[in-house]
Amino acid sequence: MKRLLLLVMLMLAAPIAAQDTMPPAPYAYRQLDDPAKEARAQALMETLRCLRCQSQSIADSDAPMAGDMRSQVRERIAAGEDPEAIRAWLVERYGDYVSYAPRVTALTWPLFALPVVLLLLAAVLLRRRFGGAEAGENGA
Repeated sequence: MKRLLLLVMLMLAAPIAAQDTMPPAPYAYRQLDDPAKEARAQALMETLRCLRCQSQSIADSDAPMAGDMRSQVRERIAAGEDPEAIRAWLVERYGDYVSYAPRVTALTWPLFALPVVLLLLAAVLLRRRFGGAEAGENGA
C-alpha cells in the first residue's frame, strides 16, 4: 500500500519537476526588435500578475511561468494583436486574478462595492455615536 502511495505521489510530482527543466520560451528574456512593440508589450506585462509569485508582475518575476507568459505576450504583440485582446485571452485562460486591473463582473462587483458600503456604515455609526451625544449635551 505504501509503495502504491509513493508511486502515485511520484507520478503527480513528475510534471512539476519537468516544468523547471524546460528551456525558457523564445521571448522570455529577449526583447522585441521593434521598440514601439516592445514598449506596448512591457506596459501590458507590468499589469499582469505572476501566478506563481503572486506579488510581482510578469515583467519583474523570474519564475519560469512568468517567462512563458512574457513570451506569449511578446509573440502576440509582434503578430499585431491588441494588448487588451491579449489581456482578455490571459484572463480567460488563467482567471481574473492574473490582471492587476480586474473587471467588474457579476462575480466581482461585491469586491468593488464592499469598501463603499463599509465607509457608509462607519459614517452612520460615527454620526449616531457622536452626533447623538452633542444633541444631548446641547439640550441639557
